[in-house]
Amino acid sequence: MTHGWIDESMQVIRKDFLPADLKPLLEQAGIDTCVAVQADQTEAETSFLLELAQQNTWIKGVVGWTDLRSSQVEANLLKHQSNKLLKGFRHVLQGEDPAFILQPDFVRGISHLASFGFTYDILIFPKHLEAALTLVKQFPNQPFVIDHLAKPFIKDGLLEGWEQGIRKLAEHPNVSCKVSGMVTEADWNNWNVNHFTPYLDILVEAFGTKRLMYGSDWPVCQVAASYAQQLSIPKNYFKQFSLTEQAAIFGNNATRFYQL
Repeated sequence: MTHGWIDESMQVIRKDFLPADLKPLLEQAGIDTCVAVQADQTEAETSFLLELAQQNTWIKGVVGWTDLRSSQVEANLLKHQSNKLLKGFRHVLQGEDPAFILQPDFVRGISHLASFGFTYDILIFPKHLEAALTLVKQFPNQPFVIDHLAKPFIKDGLLEGWEQGIRKLAEHPNVSCKVSGMVTEADWNNWNVNHFTPYLDILVEAFGTKRLMYGSDWPVCQVAASYAQQLSIPKNYFKQFSLTEQAAIFGNNATRFYQL
């Protein structure tokens, strides 16, 4: 697959990554299963990820892509519903203007997801938070999850704007958040665990421990950290919580959300 956002600064991930590359990393981390999430805005990549999940039973689900703005969206969702490994959809909204989120065709597509049993991953930057909130308010029965904390400006230590937006989204009980993608928003070469604590504190206050789920953002995380290094950040932070809460964040919440 070719992704335009992978520039020269991301040389370490400018190659193919397949399940065989991930499996030993998961085993070393004591992780049994995972969900594969789209990167390409094509049905072809969704089919490819589903094939990989069928061939590797430890990939328990796929978050794919379909054109939610299509006039044939209901027919497309009905077709996709037949593959039980397909759990939901995502669009790379971070690459779009915030207005994209609220355009009528896109909103109409979102409106059909719940009836087909599909989740929706919201991949955004802080500038999209207000539009995302407007979208979420319209669909109280649609399971949403915010990817990568909505990519706060960890490198600059900024909380303002992001904090208000993420707290407002968390007021909606159908919205969860992934504890993922943090190292790539920090200084790739000079981050330390303390840089992430203020953001994790806010997430726990806003979402509690029943609506947070760990995500690795592998292989993209490798521009700033190994799999083990990025995992160590939430592992160290959440070790102060009960074993039940840790089990929820590192597996059970995702299992429930995606119906794995």
